[in-house]
Parts: sequence; structure tokens; C-alpha cells
Amino acid sequence: MAVDVASLKKVGLFESLLPEHLKLVAGIVEERTFPPSTKIFGDGDAADRFYFIVQGKVRVSKQIPGVGEEALAILEPGDYFGEMALIDESPRSADAITNTTVVLGCIAKATFEDLLFMNKDLAYDMLWTFVRTLSSRLRETNEKMRAFLVLAGKF
Repeated sequence: MAVDVASLKKVGLFESLLPEHLKLVAGIVEERTFPPSTKIFGDGDAADRFYFIVQGKVRVSKQIPGVGEEALAILEPGDYFGEMALIDESPRSADAITNTTVVLGCIAKATFEDLLFMNKDLAYDMLWTFVRTLSSRLRETNEKMRAFLVLAGKF
């Protein structure tokens, strides 16, 4: 099964792209299948690609000393993760582990950068999509932190 334009359109990061831009992105997607309980990447690993879920579920988690694994999110088809690899040079900040058999679309950072360099309109659209995504995730994190501080009696 190849990752096609219809599959890309279901991914939040790509849903607002023009059809011609979706075709360009589809041309650089690599499909990978992982069995259940497989670590896709680990906290501290080099970040060289971005993933989106075509089929299955992925758990994003952190190892907490003295506590163990703490799930940060359970992701499903249409969700994406590892997108920071496309933006900066920092290592992975969490583990990504399959909960089920998973089919992923993968985009290598270098290939993505080449595509954006060749197509400035696509680069502009992707930039604003990243900004909206990061802004939304920051708001969610702020709310979680506020709730934590309220529970801890610090707010």
C-alpha cells in the first residue's frame, strides 16, 4: 500500500495544502510497517525524519525516574509525530512505541528540505501550518501545566 494524496489529506499537517502540493509531498513519502510494541525512536535519538500514522496506534512517552513510563499521547491514523525533526537539530525528546501493527508515512528531513527549497509556495504554506501546530500544542501544554500547578497548590 503506497501513501497517496488521499491519505496525506487526512493528516492535520497536510490537510490545508493545495492538491499540487499534496502530490509533491506524496512523492517523497516512504511507507514503513512496524509490529506491535516496537520502538520507532527513543528519547535522545537523532531526529532525521517525521512520521504520520496511516494505520494503527502509536504511544508517545517519557521514562520518569523512579516511576517508569509515562504516556504523553496515544496517536491514531491522521496524527503525526516527530515533526520537530523537520525544524531543528535537537535529538528526540520522547519515545515513540507502537501499540498495534502500524503503517507509517515517513519523510526524511533532507528530502523535505530539498522539496521546500524547490517550491517556495509549499514552503510558505508548511511554515504557517507548523506555526499553527506549535502554537496549539504550546497552549495545550500551558493548560496542563496550569492544572498541575493548581493540583500542587502552587497557582
